[in-house]
Amino acid sequence: MRIEHLALWTLDLERAREFYARHFGAAAGTAYHNPRTGFRSYFLTFAGGARLELMQRPDVAARADTAGADTLGLAHFALSLGSETAVDETTARLRAAGVRVVSAPRRTGDGYYESVVLDADGNRIELTV
Repeated sequence: MRIEHLALWTLDLERAREFYARHFGAAAGTAYHNPRTGFRSYFLTFAGGARLELMQRPDVAARADTAGADTLGLAHFALSLGSETAVDETTARLRAAGVRVVSAPRRTGDGYYESVVLDADGNRIELTV
């Protein structure tokens, strides 16, 4: 068994698509739109084959702004960048681009080398080796 994809609701589908394409090289498939429900989505594919579905629908409300605090539900998803240097460089590049860095690169107690950034909707992305 493997996870086929992860899905995220967004308030701005094009902004979210651009974020993952520009910062992580994700390739967007064809946009889907259901005019009856207003549902729109993209499937994004990353170089390693992982997929992320970005979804938008008019009746899906924004969550409260928690300023990066932990909340119930999905805690984060992790992107493996291949090396500690890649984690350092990608984190620095994202910070310079105005992306919020919640946790600078560090070694965790369980041995991971990681940083944590927020996407445009406040979702946590763990950048790891």
